Amino acid sequence: MVQRCGLNRSNRNGPGARLILAGCLVAAGSVWAAPPIYTCVDANGKKLTSDRPIAECSSRDQRVLNADGSVRQILPPTMTADERAEQEQRERQAASERAQQQDAVRRDRNLMIRFPNEAAHNKARAAALDDVRSAVQLSEKRIAVLAADRKPLMDESEFYVGKPLPLKLKQQLDANDAATDAQRSLIQNQQSEIGRINSLYDTELARLRKLWGGAPAGSMGAIASAPAASGAKKPAK
Repeated sequence: MVQRCGLNRSNRNGPGARLILAGCLVAAGSVWAAPPIYTCVDANGKKLTSDRPIAECSSRDQRVLNADGSVRQILPPTMTADERAEQEQRERQAASERAQQQDAVRRDRNLMIRFPNEAAHNKARAAALDDVRSAVQLSEKRIAVLAADRKPLMDESEFYVGKPLPLKLKQQLDANDAATDAQRSLIQNQQSEIGRINSLYDTELARLRKLWGGAPAGSMGAIASAPAASGAKKPAK
C-alpha cells in the first residue's frame, strides 16, 4: 500500500508523506465502496456487463468485480424451481440426520449415566421382568379360582343331561368360561411382553458393552426403538 501510494524509504518520512498516504487511503476506500460490476458471457458468446445481476446469464456463472477490476465474488447460476426443491429436500434430509445423530449421542450418554456397569443393567432388567411375571402369577391364580368355581356348576349340570340347562346355570357357566379365556389371553400377552422386554434389554446391553468399551456416544447411529430402561410397559392385571 505504501509503495502504491508513491512512498518509499527515501520519502516516507518526508513532510508530505502523511498527505500522500491519506489521499491513497481515501482513493482505496472509494474503490471498495464503488458499486459492483457484473459481467458474464451469454449463450451466444457475447460478453455482457451491468451494475446488477444480468438476467441473460441467469443460467451461467457471473463475476462480480470491484471498481479496480478485481473479482469480488462469483455468482452461481440461478436455480430452477425443481433445483431449489431438490436442494431444500437435501437440506431437510441433512437437518434430519443431524437431529437423529444428536439424539443418538444424547441417548447414549443417558444410558451410560443410568447404567455405569452391567450389574446395574441386569438389576433393571430383573425389576422390569418381575412386574410382568407377577402379573402372570396373578392370572394363573385367578384361573385356579375360576376352575374351583366351575366344579360345582359342572356337578349341577349333570342333573340336566339331555335337557336344557336352567338360564341362571348357563349364564354362570358362560361367565366362568369368558373369565377363564380372558385370563389365558392375559397370560399370553404377558408372555409376549416378557419376550419384548428381554429383546429390548438385549439390544440395549449390546450397545452399552460397546460404550463401556470406549465407543464414542452416537457412533453406532440412531437408536431404533425406545430403550427398555426408559420404562417397560406394565401389563394389565
